[in-house]
Amino acid sequence: MIVTMSESSIYSVAQPAVLSPGPEARVHLNPLRYEQVNELLTDSLGAPADADTTARILTKSAGNPRLVVRIAETASLSGLIVLRHGQWHMTGETLWNEHLHGTVESLLEGLEPDELTGLQAMAIAGTTPLDVLQQVVHSDVLDRLEQRGLISVMEDLHNTVCASITPPVLADYFRGQRVLTSRRVLKSRITRALSGLPQESHVDVNSADSLMRVLAALRLERSSDAATARHFHEQVSVLERQRYELWNADRSVSNAVALLKVYWGSPIDASRIERVLSQTLTSEGESCDLLFLAFTKALWAIHKGKGLESAAGALRSFGEERPKWSAEAEAAELFLVASYDRMPENLDELFARLNDRHPESGVISSIRGILELYRFNPSGALKAIDVSGGLRGIPGIEPFIRGMALFTSGRTEESIVFALDQRTEARRKLDQFGMVSNTYVAAQALIYRGYFDDAEYLMGSVFAMGRPGFLVASLHDAMLRLAGLRTATSAILPAATLATQARREGEDIGPLPGTARGVYELVAARPLIPAVFDGKAAKLIQRQLERGYVLEAIYSALFFTCLLPGRKVLELLRQTLKEYAPSTSHDQLLAIAGAVVEDDYQMLGVLLEHYEPDADFYQVRMLLRGAFKRYAFVDNTIGAAAMDRAYSMFATRFPSPFEPVAFSSGSYSPLTVREIEIAALAGHRSNPEIAEHLRISIRTVESHISNALRKTGSPSRTALFDLVRDSAPFREKRPSE
Repeated sequence: MIVTMSESSIYSVAQPAVLSPGPEARVHLNPLRYEQVNELLTDSLGAPADADTTARILTKSAGNPRLVVRIAETASLSGLIVLRHGQWHMTGETLWNEHLHGTVESLLEGLEPDELTGLQAMAIAGTTPLDVLQQVVHSDVLDRLEQRGLISVMEDLHNTVCASITPPVLADYFRGQRVLTSRRVLKSRITRALSGLPQESHVDVNSADSLMRVLAALRLERSSDAATARHFHEQVSVLERQRYELWNADRSVSNAVALLKVYWGSPIDASRIERVLSQTLTSEGESCDLLFLAFTKALWAIHKGKGLESAAGALRSFGEERPKWSAEAEAAELFLVASYDRMPENLDELFARLNDRHPESGVISSIRGILELYRFNPSGALKAIDVSGGLRGIPGIEPFIRGMALFTSGRTEESIVFALDQRTEARRKLDQFGMVSNTYVAAQALIYRGYFDDAEYLMGSVFAMGRPGFLVASLHDAMLRLAGLRTATSAILPAATLATQARREGEDIGPLPGTARGVYELVAARPLIPAVFDGKAAKLIQRQLERGYVLEAIYSALFFTCLLPGRKVLELLRQTLKEYAPSTSHDQLLAIAGAVVEDDYQMLGVLLEHYEPDADFYQVRMLLRGAFKRYAFVDNTIGAAAMDRAYSMFATRFPSPFEPVAFSSGSYSPLTVREIEIAALAGHRSNPEIAEHLRISIRTVESHISNALRKTGSPSRTALFDLVRDSAPFREKRPSE
């Protein structure tokens, strides 16, 4: 029996036995991850859900497949989610509906009265430290509930053991029950108990940098993904409500800024933002807070689609009213123009003038740090924030700049450790802005090193929290596209991925890798004629360079060159690196790519023989696999065999557990259908097994394998299997005799 949680009521005690008696093995499956929930929703509803709906269903179901489907179907039936523009969207703030009563009550079947009372108390309390919860619910009751799988226990970042109801849809059930008197009594007891919550303990984030340490900590999170996201979301909701109530009581600039800082990173309440921006009393307040308010108005105007000119107007008005801070207002406007239009050509002159007017400004220095990243100057970005007097206009941006600068300067491992440590600190501070921005940095660096599984989990942990605030929404979209890359490349035909949840109004070009649609959509469209792909990729990179987005152009060119190498993109990559990054950090990769596109097998062999592992090690593996695909797609069996041998020798010399991202070989078919079918079986079955499966003679199997090896130039059965396993279409079915 395979179960997803302790479902004691699958077979009621009163029911007659329908299974023959005998040994029983019970296999507990891990909860579904974000991307798996998205796939299940697409299958059950017939269309994908948006990011917020997927995240909410994941947290409410705790990743239980049965509950995922039940919540989605009943929400659709009740009109709580609707299909718009090919995606399911929530119509309100809840997914609870009357059709879920039976589902929840089946989970609660057989519970004792004290256990039901305990769950009701936990529903009111939310995620609570265990020692506090035991003052309200007897420890014996908690033990019994945990044994039944109805309590989730986790250790928070302050090393405090906390407990909450699982799946969280149970909490909605108890909160909706009409037992108001008992709820008042329970709530009073819980409030008294919670008043004794322990104070926050200091978390040391300055321990020795270690990639294995942060990766091990990251992998420990996997078992509590949904619970962690729910706990974080609950705490952020409380923080947002408290700050809104403070502002509503005193509509000062400082209270407005405290609330708006939450919305920069956390889910937006549009009506509250509108009220705060229009009703805050701006006659008094510190200039730095007023600048933050003006900057938020500008960003909100862009978020609402009012255009760049409208956004810039809010900053200009602030600068005119407070001339001493006009330099900061101009720097903020410069950030908006560079981020949403194009990089200015005279950037150095502009910042020189701004620094002359206000040389100690942390706002100006940090905005310069961001724009230095855009134009691929990581040393300039680090220098800008190192001399900064403290950024008070864009809270939390400094760790993002530092992490991206470390990554783009080739210090990949250092950037991973730094970004993951900063993510941990952001989670402790309930800083979703920091959670999203540092996760983006870590995901980019992890993928560059080949840690796709870790990167996908990391991004999924952010997706489970729902769509974030408006400033980091572009980073959220970028991670949705990153998370869809492997599926986009490995599918034989264009396939739906998490990238469909990214906002559709985005541009093809963006200031940071993945923040625009162009790269992902070119890959997902699968123009697998190498010359066509090379031409389209080169045009996209040229457009990126014309906008001044050198960082995006370089990483796009690196990715395209390794995925499906071509002369045009490689030449653009060489020229851009020579102009903007005159170092030797990518020399080995560029030399190998040159030998590939020039079909110089002898030089390729020499280069691979003398290769020393560097920061581009994963990219070299990906390049060799992409080179094989390049020949395969044009049915050049000699070239494909040569690249396959090169890849095999490289993999033997430098073994790695990470399979490189590569296009599937769906269009590669120099073999007959029968040869493809047998070659696909040859990777994991012996000749007698293949003969029995296909009901043909062993001699016939041997003949087909021999012909396939000769046609493709593959050195072994394993290499032959690798060559054709993605070919379409082959099926293991019994042929007619």
